[in-house]
Amino acid sequence: MKIFCTGASGYIGGSVAAHLAASGHQVTGLVRSAEKADAVRARGIEPVLGTLDDAEILAQAARAADIVVKPAGADHKGAVIAMLDALAGSGKPFIHTSGSSIVGTRARGERSDAIFDEDTPITPSTARAARVALNQFILSYRDKGCRPVIICPSLIYGIGHGTGRDSVQVPLLIALARKRGCAAHAGPGENIWSNVHIDDLVPLYTLAIDKAPAGAFYFAENGENSMREACEAINRMLGIAGPPSAMSMQEAAAEWGEGTAEDTMASNSRVRATRARQLGWQPSARGLIEEIEQGCYGE
Repeated sequence: MKIFCTGASGYIGGSVAAHLAASGHQVTGLVRSAEKADAVRARGIEPVLGTLDDAEILAQAARAADIVVKPAGADHKGAVIAMLDALAGSGKPFIHTSGSSIVGTRARGERSDAIFDEDTPITPSTARAARVALNQFILSYRDKGCRPVIICPSLIYGIGHGTGRDSVQVPLLIALARKRGCAAHAGPGENIWSNVHIDDLVPLYTLAIDKAPAGAFYFAENGENSMREACEAINRMLGIAGPPSAMSMQEAAAEWGEGTAEDTMASNSRVRATRARQLGWQPSARGLIEEIEQGCYGE
C-alpha cells in the first residue's frame, strides 16, 4: 500500500513510518529539510519536502496515497482540513494522533482519581478545548466518504525506531535531575499519568489501518505512574541518594514554561485503552519504571 506519513523524521512519525516501510509498504514522509530527507530515505521512506502549513503539498500527497497517517501536529487544523478534504469521497483511512492531556486538569501536582476510557465524557481544560474540538471535527469526516481514526497516546517513553528521538516528559525530568543533582517534580508529584512504550504504540497504528472502523477513537496506555514515582526511578538510575525534591509551581514554570508545567508535568491524565485492546492490541514492552532504571535512559 502507498502510505503518506507526516512528521516522518519525528519521534512518533519516524517510528511509525519506519515500521510501515519495513513491513513492505511504499511510504512517503513529510520532512522539513534536505538533511532530514536524507535521513528518512536511508530508512526506506521517500521524502516529501514541506511543512504542515503547505496545504497543497499535503493535499497532493494525500490524494496520491492509499492511506494517510498524521502523527505530528495534534493541534494543526489547517493541515487536517487540507488532507481530509483531499480524501473526501475516497474511502481512504486518515489516522490522526491526539494526546491524552485532553482529559487533564491543572492539578498542581495533586492526585486525581478520575479515569477515562473512550466512552467517558470529557470536559476539557481551556488549554485543550481546541484539541478536543478538532478531534470531533476530524471524526465528522466519517460522513464525508473517508475513514478517519484517532489514536490518543498517553505519556510515551522509550527511544524511537531508527530516529534516536525521545518523548517529552521523561527527558525533561532526567535533564532537570542532571542539572540540579536530584530529580524534582512539580508540587507534591502525586499527579498520575498513564503511559505507553513507543514499541507498543507503533503496532497500534498498523492495527488501526487494518481494522479500525470510520470514526473510531483509541486511547493508548499500558499502565500508569505518578510523577514522583518516575522521579524516584530517575534518582535510582542516576545513582542519586535520597528522595526527589518538590518544586513550587513557580519554579516548575521557570524550568519548563507555564503551559508545560501546568498542563503536562503537574496534571493528571489517567486513561484506559479499552477499545484498542478490543481491536486486538496487546502491549508487552517493559514498563516505565523498569525502562528508566534498566533500559534506554541509562545508556
